[in-house]
Amino acid sequence: MTHQDDIENKLVAARTWLIIDKPFLGALVLRLPLVEADPKWCHTTATDARSFYYNRDYIKALSFEQTKFILAHEALHCALSHFARREHRHKRRWDLACDFAVNPLLMADGLTPAPDALILDAYKDMTAEEIYPCIQENADEEPMDQHLYDQDDRPHGSGDRDDGEGGRGEEQTDDNGGSHGEPDAQAGGAPQPPPLSTPERDSLDKQWQQRLASAAQQAMQAGKLGGSMARMVDHLLQPQLPWRMLLAHYMTRASRNDYSFAHPSRREGTAILPGLRSQHIDLLVVLDTSGSISDDEMQEFLSEVNAIKGQVGARITLHSCDEKLAAEGPWIFDPWEDVKLPGKLPGGGGTRFTPVFEWAEWQDRAPDLLVYFTDARGEFPKIEPSYPVLWLVKGKEKVPWGQRIQLN
Repeated sequence: MTHQDDIENKLVAARTWLIIDKPFLGALVLRLPLVEADPKWCHTTATDARSFYYNRDYIKALSFEQTKFILAHEALHCALSHFARREHRHKRRWDLACDFAVNPLLMADGLTPAPDALILDAYKDMTAEEIYPCIQENADEEPMDQHLYDQDDRPHGSGDRDDGEGGRGEEQTDDNGGSHGEPDAQAGGAPQPPPLSTPERDSLDKQWQQRLASAAQQAMQAGKLGGSMARMVDHLLQPQLPWRMLLAHYMTRASRNDYSFAHPSRREGTAILPGLRSQHIDLLVVLDTSGSISDDEMQEFLSEVNAIKGQVGARITLHSCDEKLAAEGPWIFDPWEDVKLPGKLPGGGGTRFTPVFEWAEWQDRAPDLLVYFTDARGEFPKIEPSYPVLWLVKGKEKVPWGQRIQLN
C-alpha cells in the first residue's frame, strides 16, 4: 500500500465514521469529493463548495479524531452557505468569522479540533454575521483552511468571470457538486480552482440548502441531532420572509373581524361572548429591555409598527420589561399618534415574560394582538393566553407557543 493510499484510506475511514455516528455531518461530508491538492497552494485543507481539497502531509500529521473534525469543518462551511453570505464584507475578516462560527458547533457535537482551529467561547451560538463586527481589521488570527469560493475582496457579483479564459467553460457538475472527469493531472496534485461565478454560487447555495434540510431530517429520524447543532439547523431552515411583511400580515388579520371573541379580563368573569369590535384594534407592543436588543433596533421596529398601524387603525399600548415591568409604563398611543421610544427605558436585568401576561389579564379588555420584541431567552408563562401573540425574535431561541417571526 502506497503512502498516498494510506492518506486516502484515512480520510475515507473518517468520513465513514461520521456517516455512522454523526449522520447529519456525515451526509454533508459525503457531498464533497476528496481531491488531493497541489501543496504549492494548499497548505492544509480547502473547499470551493464543490470538493474537499487536502494537503496529504497535513492530513498525515492529524490524528484520526482531528481528521473527522476537518472534514466536518469544510462541509459545514458549505452547508451554512458561507460562500454565498459574504456580500460587502472584507474577505479575510469574513473567513475568520466563519471559522469562529463553525468550530464551536463541531466541538459541542463531540469532535476534537484540529491544530490552529479558531475557537473563542464568546462566539458560541453566534452566526458569522454576528461575529464579523467583533473582529478587528488588523486581527492577527488566520483561518486554518482556505475558502476558495471567492478569493478577492470584491463584493459578490462584481468582477465575476465569464466562460472565457480563466473560467470553467463547459465543465458540468454532478448532483454531489463534483466535476465530471478528473482534475488536470499534475505531479503535485490538483491545481487551485478559480472562484465561483454568480450563477455557480447561486446554484450551489440552493443545492446546499436542500442538502442541509435532507441531512437534518435523516439525523432527526435517527435521534442523532441535538444541542447547538439542532438550534442552528432550526434557525437556518425557518422561512426567511421579511419580518416587516409578516408583521403587517398579522396586524391586518387582527383587524379584519367585525366581532371579537377575545377573552375578557378577570374583572368581567369567565364567560366568552362575542362583542362588537370598536373602530380601532388594540395592539399591545412589548420591548424586551434585558440588554440584547439595542435602542436603534427597537426604534426600527417601532417605525415599522407606525407605518402599519395607520392602515389598520391600531391603538398602541407600549410596555417594556426585563425581569419586571417598567414602572414608567405603559405608554398609550392613539391611531393618529406616532409611537415613540420613551426617553430612557429601564432594563439590563434578567428576562421574564410572565409579568407582561399577568398585567394584560387584569386590564379591562384583552388585546387583539400582542407583539413581543425579544431574544426569547427567558421565563415563559406556562399557559398560552386566549389572544394571539406574535414573537419577533432576534437570535435562534424557540418559543413554546404563539407565532414566531425571525428578525432577519
